[in-house]
Amino acid sequence: MPKPDGKYFIFDDEGSINANFLETFSFDSSDQYIKTETNEFSAVCPFSGLPDIANVKIEYYPEGGKCIELKSLKYYFVSFRNVGIYQEGVTKRIYDDLKHALKTSKLKVTTIYNTRGGFDTTCSEGELK
Repeated sequence: MPKPDGKYFIFDDEGSINANFLETFSFDSSDQYIKTETNEFSAVCPFSGLPDIANVKIEYYPEGGKCIELKSLKYYFVSFRNVGIYQEGVTKRIYDDLKHALKTSKLKVTTIYNTRGGFDTTCSEGELK
């Protein structure tokens, strides 16, 4: 993998992301739309080693009879903090882990990253159909 000029920071690999932190609770209303957002997400750009900061939006219908417990979601997000992972990979990983935990097909994860190098990046995975 190419390395950027200048300083280089050490970061963890994706094995440090801990999906076991995710906990759910039973909820019997599969038609209820739920949206959870935070602007406190961070991971590390694996090219530069610099932090990537994002707003993460999770939208779902709890058709699997489960909702995500928010404290556990926060711990899960913190497990990304020192991980070198591309922005697109973050979005897919969060989607896959939540889909498994929530057992729902009506799930959409959107990451909206802070401007970096003059570029704005928004990634979405999944749909609410």
